[in-house]
Parts: sequence; structure tokens; C-alpha cells
Amino acid sequence: MIDQTTRSAILRLRSEGHGTRAIATALGISRGAVKRVLAAGSDQVPHLERAELAEPHRDDILSLYASCKGNLVRVHEELGARGATLSYPALTAFCRRHGIGHDPPEPAGRYDFAPGQGMQHDTSPHQAEVARRAMRIQTASLVLCYSRMLFFQGYPYFRRFECKVFLTDALTYFEGACAQCMIDNTHVVVLSGSGRQMVPVPEMMAFGERFGFEFIAQRSATRIGRRALSGPSTTSRTTSWRGAASSPSKTSTRRRAPGATRSMQPPSGTCTPAPASSSSPSASR
Repeated sequence: MIDQTTRSAILRLRSEGHGTRAIATALGISRGAVKRVLAAGSDQVPHLERAELAEPHRDDILSLYASCKGNLVRVHEELGARGATLSYPALTAFCRRHGIGHDPPEPAGRYDFAPGQGMQHDTSPHQAEVARRAMRIQTASLVLCYSRMLFFQGYPYFRRFECKVFLTDALTYFEGACAQCMIDNTHVVVLSGSGRQMVPVPEMMAFGERFGFEFIAQRSATRIGRRALSGPSTTSRTTSWRGAASSPSKTSTRRRAPGATRSMQPPSGTCTPAPASSSSPSASR
């Protein structure tokens, strides 16, 4: 199922005059998928109506849930004894979807980002195949909070020097920097404190000032950074973070988010231009 972001990118690329093949290549999807979205003419993801295996047993599930005091293992056993051919995961999923024994999750917080306001930097370890040999690498990513454009690279290790090289490459690629760079209390950037009390390393603080941004830490990685946030805002994009480049390929070092191609430029006036550097790669590389 193609998500709403990709659908929006397909419609925007078509409005700019790109063909079906070019759109499919840029977004890494099939031409058939592009044609279906263009035929629909909307970026809304269609709702699939699927019959639920547990629906015929709803009344039994409700009564058994009460008699078994909320123990779904016992509920599943009793349903099996009554002849229901229903797996335990299907039962628990049904109960979650219909709020049986599950209170709806409360949003832990909200991040609203206007264009050019915020970007997120994070790192995570991955297994990669290099020269036919499996090795552990550190994947660094930088994503623009509003447009979701993503830049990531893999390093054998990630120290302060690699962090500055990576951010220089990323900001050159984006052709600018947002005003704030969110980090998850990484030791590479943080000198002391956490959340609102985080103090960056002076070296990294000076690096941010050179590019026109400041490092800020998420208020709490356990309270907000890893939990779903509230719904989208009408004036800006609300984002929930799940870490760096969750599913990069083993050999790729850069990825364009849906809607980004080599011919596209960042919206004018939304980012601070990055200073030119002879040692930095060009944005079109």
C-alpha cells in the first residue's frame, strides 16, 4: 500500500510534467502503482474493508473477557473449546482494534514544525555487506522535519569528526540548514545534561553557529522521542521520531525522500544557505 506522502509526490511530479516511468524510477515504485495513483487523482490512502475472522465471535469474546477477568489466553482457549478456529494473534489484534481491554493511547506530546524550522539528526547501528564481508556500521541520518527529505550515510565508526563531516555533507546536499537540529542526547554532541538542560560540546556549538543552526535535545527520549505524538497540525507538520534511517539498504549511502529528485530544489526562503566549502561535496553529486 502506497502511503500518503508518496501519493502526494506522484501527483506533484506529474503536475511538473514528469512521465510515469521517470516518477516510478525516482520514487522506487512500479509504473503500475504510479498509474493507479494518477487514475485516482487523490493523495488519500484508500481504506481497505477486510472481513475480520473474530467478528462472528464478538459476543463470545466480550462475555469471555469478563468471565476470564481480562486474560486473553484463557479467552482464546475457551473460544477453541467452542469450535472457533481463531489464532491468538488474531484475537489480540481484534481486541486492540476494537478497544476491548485496551485504553486508547494518550499522546505524550506534540512537535509542530514550520518549513525550515527543524531537522533531526540521529545514528543507529546496522549490518552491511562491504566487499562481500558482513560488518557493523554506524548509520547517520539527517531529516528535514517538515518536508521529510532524508540524507544518510554509513561509517565504520561515528565520532565527533565524522559527525561534522556528515552534517557538512548533509547540509550541502540540502543546500541549507534549518534553525534547529534535534538530537537524541548523543554523546557526540552533548557535553552535559539532557532534554531542556542539555549543553552541547563547545566545538559542536561553534560548528552549528557556522551553519546557522543550534542543537537542541528531545525533552525525553522515553517520554516523547519513541512514542506516537498527536495528530497533524493544520499550519505545520507534526512528526513522531523513530530513530535514524530505520531500513536503509546495505549498499546505499543516500536516500531521497518521496518527492525528491535531482532536479528538485528546496523551497526558497525555508532554509539558511550553507556556507561554501571547497572540501564539501556538491549538492548534485
